[in-house]
Amino acid sequence: MKLKNMMTAAAVAALIAGTANAGSITVVSWGGAYTKSQIEAYHKPWMAETGNTIISEDYNGGVAEVKSQVEAGNVTWDLVDVELSDAVRGCDEGLFEEIDASVLPAGADGTPAKDDFVAGAINDCAVASIVWSTVFAYDSTTTKAPATISDFFDVANFPGKRGLRKNPKANLEMALMADGVAAGDVYAMLRTSEGVDRAFAKLDTLKGNVVWWEAGAQPPQLLADGEVVMTTAYNGRIFNAAVNENKPFVVVWDGQILDFDLWAIPKGSKNKDLAMEFLIYSTDTKRLADQASWISYGPARKSSGSMVGLFSDGKTQMAPHMPTAAANLTNALANDFAFWADNQDELNERFNAWLAKF
Repeated sequence: MKLKNMMTAAAVAALIAGTANAGSITVVSWGGAYTKSQIEAYHKPWMAETGNTIISEDYNGGVAEVKSQVEAGNVTWDLVDVELSDAVRGCDEGLFEEIDASVLPAGADGTPAKDDFVAGAINDCAVASIVWSTVFAYDSTTTKAPATISDFFDVANFPGKRGLRKNPKANLEMALMADGVAAGDVYAMLRTSEGVDRAFAKLDTLKGNVVWWEAGAQPPQLLADGEVVMTTAYNGRIFNAAVNENKPFVVVWDGQILDFDLWAIPKGSKNKDLAMEFLIYSTDTKRLADQASWISYGPARKSSGSMVGLFSDGKTQMAPHMPTAAANLTNALANDFAFWADNQDELNERFNAWLAKF
């Protein structure tokens, strides 16, 4: 969808101002520290300023629940936080409303939204709020310090259980990097049957040493409970446990996989206009910078970067904990959303069949 002509300032202001009568929207996200960061940075101020209310619900990702609601003609969710590949797939399948990106406000420095958002952050049916990453982390009191993604797969030298998300996404990429494939060659390799076989063969080396997780709050809990010595995780969840809860957890950035999370409106939302008002509000420069004071995910707007300061504890500088910090990008891989949009179903089937025999 091409950007339409910019709306007048008055029209944008009217859209943001909201309806004359207060309304309610259901906003769905991933729970835990991440949803808390959204509530503090977006939900509370928007409700206070507009008189509207937000019903917050959690899910574990994917488009299955959205698809079920849309196909049944009973859409109860108004705004969903989705991964980029799901945003693209859901848009292609007609599960999300198209978004006119021209209504998004300019950055605080005056930069038009289309230039202020980082490349790839605006999709036909979704607008990104954060840049996050899948990393692996360890408990420094239960294992010697691993340094590379290869160490995660090295059970001989780093004994103990590993936590892995119960999904092929990220696992296959990390497996190939751990097996010596350069980050820049990972997706080319995964587009071949030999590459997929190689990734699963590497995952096979963890047989008998995996605890599977599905919700983002689970990896830090697995570490805290001593069920694993290392786990893949969303970087912000580990940061929250380490800094906010004083857990002895350390992030290893080597082999991290960068991604976006975006807001999407399910097709047929009964509160589409109000959901769009909240989307506009929550993706402006200030709100995205505010979120970064609650969790270590990078803002999707460039103009927010200079406004990122201290964590909510008033002591911790957030910049070094962002996935996009220069020191953390030495061996990083950007998620190829087109690859996953095209291959998700096939690889899910392969993964589930493999899992049944694992």
